[in-house]
Amino acid sequence: MFPKGVAVIAITRHGVETALNIERALAAEGLTVSVYAPKKHIQPGAYPLEGKFSDFIKENYDKLDAIVAVMATGIIIRTVAPFIESKFSDPAIIGVDTTGKFVISLLSGHYGGANDLTKIISKGIGATPVITTASDSMGKQGVDELAKALRLTIENPKSLTPVNAAIVNDESIVLVLVGDVKIPTELVNGFEIKHADNCAEAMKIVNSYDAGAIVTREQMITITCNKPLTILRAKSIVVGLGCRKNSTCEHLVTAIESALKTVGLPARRIDRFASVDIKCDSAAMHNAAKIFNTPLEFLSIETLHSLSHPDLSPDSKLVQEKIGVGGVCERAALIIAGKNSKLILKKTMLNGTTIAIAEGN
Repeated sequence: MFPKGVAVIAITRHGVETALNIERALAAEGLTVSVYAPKKHIQPGAYPLEGKFSDFIKENYDKLDAIVAVMATGIIIRTVAPFIESKFSDPAIIGVDTTGKFVISLLSGHYGGANDLTKIISKGIGATPVITTASDSMGKQGVDELAKALRLTIENPKSLTPVNAAIVNDESIVLVLVGDVKIPTELVNGFEIKHADNCAEAMKIVNSYDAGAIVTREQMITITCNKPLTILRAKSIVVGLGCRKNSTCEHLVTAIESALKTVGLPARRIDRFASVDIKCDSAAMHNAAKIFNTPLEFLSIETLHSLSHPDLSPDSKLVQEKIGVGGVCERAALIIAGKNSKLILKKTMLNGTTIAIAEGN
């Protein structure tokens, strides 16, 4: 969640105090946060704001996952307006008044995570959250919100407006899972859930409702549906594992759950676990995979060694000397995730267990 980090910017003395309270609230959730303030108002824990707020936005708009601005909303809106492109690429923009009474989700509420961040900040500093997206204000779940929660790619973004309109207008909505797609249905609200063997069958199901969405692994499918329909593509999610000989199943489960929390990923979205074949007799790995009800695959050292990928962390000399390849979990996850895979969590260690998570087509 927010891997590129969150910037909190204040421009007044009281605003800096609020910004530092926000930083503590977000840091408690494990987020990477930096506070910026003008030199004349700077306090311990904050970085100097070089130039104006507008200069900071121009320089960092596309480099951050979220920007929390402790100032009047008019200043925020006028400053970010020239840089707004799409809800799928814009950072989350949140406004907070100087005294920290209100936290306002302004931009990229669902897909960018501004609504979630607004709730976290409000709870952390005792403020009132202000969220105006229609589905949230009515206690409903928009398709883009569902896609973000389950790490699904929206193949036809223009469909969001009519499908979300149907949701807020209390029309009949269906979510169709195609083939072997696996998602935690308990996280789906307001949709009737159906299953189909293929996309053609799924579209026929949607035609009997007012609107709907289908979740599929297929790419670039042709839409033959008479109703508003959003195509959500489920990418492959693979967790790469490495562990010591004395690691227990409990160690592995704790490490996996911690890694999933870091990226905001539900356990039932994992398609595979992967490791090196010298661990094929590891009872701890096999038992952990059973707990998550997820297949576990093993790769040879030669296969792992053959991978060249820009996301890989520097090789470990110790691991290289011990087993013949400089790293296991990242390589295993990327290979099993398949075509165009990328790391959504680089190698992390907990209780003698190394974890990496890859996403692929």
